[in-house]
Amino acid sequence: WLTSDNMHHQWLLLAACFWVIFMFMVASKFITLTFKDPDGYGAKQEPLILTAVTKVEEVHVPEEKHWPEEFQPTGKAFSGNLIRQPLVHMERLELLRNVCRDTALKDLSHTAVSKFVLDRIFVCDKHKILFCQTPKVGNTQWKKVLIVLNGAFSSIEEIPENIVHDHEKNGLPRLSSFSDSEIKKRLNLYFKFFIVRDPFERLISAFKDKFVHNPRFEPWYRHEIAPGIIRKYRKNRTETKGLQFEDFVRYLGDPNHRWLDVQFGDHIIHWVTYVELCAPCEITYSVIGHHETLEDDAPYILKAAGIDHLVSYPTIPPGITVYNRTKVERYFSGISKRDIRRLYARFEGDFKLFGYPEPDFLLN
Repeated sequence: WLTSDNMHHQWLLLAACFWVIFMFMVASKFITLTFKDPDGYGAKQEPLILTAVTKVEEVHVPEEKHWPEEFQPTGKAFSGNLIRQPLVHMERLELLRNVCRDTALKDLSHTAVSKFVLDRIFVCDKHKILFCQTPKVGNTQWKKVLIVLNGAFSSIEEIPENIVHDHEKNGLPRLSSFSDSEIKKRLNLYFKFFIVRDPFERLISAFKDKFVHNPRFEPWYRHEIAPGIIRKYRKNRTETKGLQFEDFVRYLGDPNHRWLDVQFGDHIIHWVTYVELCAPCEITYSVIGHHETLEDDAPYILKAAGIDHLVSYPTIPPGITVYNRTKVERYFSGISKRDIRRLYARFEGDFKLFGYPEPDFLLN
């Protein structure tokens, strides 16, 4: 009996030991879970929290970007960098600067800021604006905008058509009319812009306007310039028709075209390159508008120049700015590949500087 009683006490003692060990393990686990190092938990979650915050900030509060000074436009709308150019306009300027730095294209992208260039730039001192004229891209309407801003007329609708291009009556001074120091000051401080379009489509527009329709009745194009081109560049001497587009292309693509250009004088502004007209690699322009996106670019330019509350760009007829690929291909369909390549070689700087692709019919 005594032996049995001893064994019973041993079992109870063993059970009690197991119970104590079990309780200690439970208590230890509870303490570990309750007082675990918070840095360990937070370190795993913190990147997720920060990532989420970063994404929200990127959408709602864009990070300020510090662009190189040469890309910063001038003008009232940009004072204090409170308003930044949309990405598309910044990309256009960046492309321009990159192509200007391309030494392989130097002869096609650079020109002296000569009197010829300064004659193309119109001045609005009242609102500190310079506009470089690139004919056949809607420049008449921009001239009307500047005429109103200069105070010659109170509204665009009041401007007679015969006044717009009469530079003695339209109240638009040219930059060339100022002294060297005044020219430099305006080039450094004023808001500067011009408009471009597909170079080949612009040439077609110039040909149609000056040699086919000639709506403003400028007789020298048909009676002086056209015969000069025909005498030099028409292959079929028995042909008696007026100037053909093929003759025009052959003239423009001739590396020795300048001897005729001198005879034609400033009338060549309707078909010379944008480089020759506005010196985009020498003058730091604030905005470069594209004719193909003028519906968006015109309001932006007015706002960028700080004048959108004063004047509006005239209404653009539907479809007039759309690139007409069919028309371009039709005009060039009868032109030899050799003549087209020579023409492209002359205008390659314009294509590259302003992001226009090489025409498909040159690649086939």
